[in-house]
Amino acid sequence: MSNYYSSHFNLEKVSEGIYAAIAKDGGGAFGNAGFIDLGDKTIIFDTFNTQQAAEDLRNLAESITSKPVSWVINSHFHSDHTRGNQVFKDCHILSSQTTLQQMKENHPAKIAEQKADLKGLKKYIASLEQNAHPTDTQKLNEISFLKEMEISIPRLELVLPQYTFTHEFTIIGTKRTARIMTLGGGHSPCDSFLYIPEDEIIFMADLLFVGMHPSFFPYSNPTQWENILEKVNNLAIQKAIPGHGSIGTKKDIIKLKNYINEMKLLSKKVSNMEDVSIPPAYQDWTTINIDVMELFIKNLNILKEL
Repeated sequence: MSNYYSSHFNLEKVSEGIYAAIAKDGGGAFGNAGFIDLGDKTIIFDTFNTQQAAEDLRNLAESITSKPVSWVINSHFHSDHTRGNQVFKDCHILSSQTTLQQMKENHPAKIAEQKADLKGLKKYIASLEQNAHPTDTQKLNEISFLKEMEISIPRLELVLPQYTFTHEFTIIGTKRTARIMTLGGGHSPCDSFLYIPEDEIIFMADLLFVGMHPSFFPYSNPTQWENILEKVNNLAIQKAIPGHGSIGTKKDIIKLKNYINEMKLLSKKVSNMEDVSIPPAYQDWTTINIDVMELFIKNLNILKEL
């Protein structure tokens, strides 16, 4: 996709009319998104962490498909999948009922707090810049990302989905069908994915991480997460677009399921976190804006509590 550029994501053609927007380190996307040409309509899956990234996504989607975006799907309530919604205010925005409720409960206070603390954010960025070494790529990416947040926050507004579903919502186009489904909560209280049966392609959001350690939260349900991945694996899938990481396949779905299972077992066994090490199969996995070992131990601690 060399003809189409964004500083926030790399645009990858998954199949004819189906595109994944893979987040760049240090950009304003943070998570992955994508768009699908259904023939008579264009739909967007997730809207990134900032308006500026979402604007690029919309511009490229409408330029490539030659039709306006009509539907937008929010996979779950996390900011890196919903904060670009205001760019699509004139579209039909869809989520699960639980996701809408989580957005209502979590986002207003968080956005208000960030708007009130812009000076604090600027001060923090300045402190990171003062101490950042020119070769510390992770720190430089964090600074770049926070500067995108500094641009985003002053004009950020919460735009909620106007349409919801409980289990499945199908959008039928003249070329292909988009099945938006949820099997409950694993990573978040409710995780939705988008399946295109004609092309055997699935957008999985944060139910899938490829080549990256997933994030667990106190509200995550690792056992349910494993069950969801097992059920999704029964679908005919050629390519799977994760919420974070590169485009994957069924092998990556099973690999993440195995990772979750190993982490659950390890959290029960380990007593001293200083003695823990990342299993060999996952030692090349990366993270975003956080040390790999730090996230690994954080995940283990959360699983211990769960």
